[in-house]
Order: sequence, then structure tokens, then C-alpha cells
Amino acid sequence: MKNELSKIYDLDFDLEKFYEFLLDDEKLAPSVDFCNGLRLFIAKDPFECIISSICSANNSIARWTKSIDKIKHNWGEKVEFDSGIFYGFPSPNQFLDFYETPIEEADADGHSYEIDCYTHNMKSCGVGYRAPYMKKASQMILDEMDLNDIFNMDYEEAFDLILKMPGVGPKVADCILLYGFGFEEAFPSDVWIKRIVSHLYFDGEEISADKTRDFGIEHFGDYAGYAQLYLFHYARKSGLMEKIRK
Repeated sequence: MKNELSKIYDLDFDLEKFYEFLLDDEKLAPSVDFCNGLRLFIAKDPFECIISSICSANNSIARWTKSIDKIKHNWGEKVEFDSGIFYGFPSPNQFLDFYETPIEEADADGHSYEIDCYTHNMKSCGVGYRAPYMKKASQMILDEMDLNDIFNMDYEEAFDLILKMPGVGPKVADCILLYGFGFEEAFPSDVWIKRIVSHLYFDGEEISADKTRDFGIEHFGDYAGYAQLYLFHYARKSGLMEKIRK
């Protein structure tokens, strides 16, 4: 249990060395005061991270986390503790049995009606067009991938493999590798990270997501994932995010 918790909370990561690195970067040095003690939270289950990351694409945090909670509540294993009821995450095999859209049947008089959408329908959880991506990714994992092998790959090899999954672009692939497998060289680049990097390092110049990602990986190196985390939280806590909101 101790080792498991250490992995989840990334307790082996040397924050002091990271802070020494940050303090040499005048743009990001102030983040140490705003984010002191902040660590990555690594998913216990890489498959759950993959599905959650696909669900997060072009989605708000509140909306995609609500969808994942519904998926777990509807189909995950129920576990009861004194402190409450919790639900596990469905397996890849379970996802293959989920409907992507509501199913209709006809009664004896020929009138169509929708089957209880909460029985096997993913779209009832608010995942929208991502439903087939989740199902196909589950099939791909069962047919072609051993997720444990990814832990032993180098970052670029793992990135190229994850990028082959349906519904996965560069940003989602980096989220999966960072939060699902602990690849701290990954630098997820969303619209906010792009704006923050542009403001701090490019004098507000318009830059693409690809350029942002390339900059993050090259500039921060092995600390790219942590730098991304600190960039976001620093911008949020310091008021920078409001300044660059467009």
C-alpha cells in the first residue's frame, strides 16, 4: 500500500531539484511561491486515464469529470466503506458491450420506444461523439496492446503508440503519458498552456499548439510535465490567467 500511494502521489519526485531548476528560469521562478509542494497525481489505472483523457478532449473539466463519474456509477464495481460508497472503473471488455447511441425497439403494436438508456448506452453519460472513440480504444487495447509494456518504452515510442488510438491527438496523448504512465517528459498543450507560454516566453506572439509543445519539451526537458503543471497553477493563482483570457 505504501508503494502504491507513493506512486500515485509521485512522492519519489525530487521537488527540491525541480525548484532549483525553476529558480534559474526567471519567467517561471515565481511559481515556486505560488505552487510550493504541488505534485503530479498519477492514475492508479492507466486504462481509466486513457478513457478519461479521450473524454476530456474539447470538453470542460466539470463536464468530463461528471461523465466519468456516471460511467463508474452505472457500470463500475460497487464498493462500500464506512465513509461511503465508491465505484471502480469498467474494464475494456465491459466497454465493448456498451451501446454508443440509444437503442430503439418496437412494442407489439409496432410503436418504437427507447430501451432504458442507462443500461448500456455511453451517450447517456454525456460523452457525445467520443463514445465510439472510447469503444474502439478499448478494442485496440484488448487486441493489440499490453499497457504494461508502455512503462518500459521511451517517451517518443510511447507517444507514437498512444497517438494511434482513436480520439487521441498530441495533447490527449501527452495527458495519457503524463498522468497515466508517469512520463514526466510529456508536455500537454491545451489552449490555456498555449496562452501562458505565449505570454511568458514569446511576448504574446500567437503560437500553435505544436510549437508550444515543442518549446515545452525542449526548454524544460525531463521536467516538462511538472513545468506544465506549475505553469497552469501559477497562472491561475497569480491572476495571470485573467490577464491573458481572450
